[in-house]
Amino acid sequence: MASKHRFDEYTPWLNTLQCHFVSGMSLRETFALNLRQTREAVGLSQEELAHRAQIDRTYVSSLERCQYAATLDVIERLARALNADPASLLQKPVDLHQS
Repeated sequence: MASKHRFDEYTPWLNTLQCHFVSGMSLRETFALNLRQTREAVGLSQEELAHRAQIDRTYVSSLERCQYAATLDVIERLARALNADPASLLQKPVDLHQS
């Protein structure tokens, strides 16, 4: 059985510490986390990303909260809008808290 590793992320707008279990993350959770982190790293709002990818802003929000599963076409459009490789949005994050 694979052990679960977690990493913590401070979310200042919620004033909370978010915990994620890396090895136990589903592909949808991994995509949601990578989408949000990549979007923030390039300095785009959800609204601007949605505009560039030609999708609705509420859909971007829903993807980042794991409420919907993105199709390959949407992943490709989001990656293009972020100037990122689509595969990078699906890669599990590196666990910095490994024992």
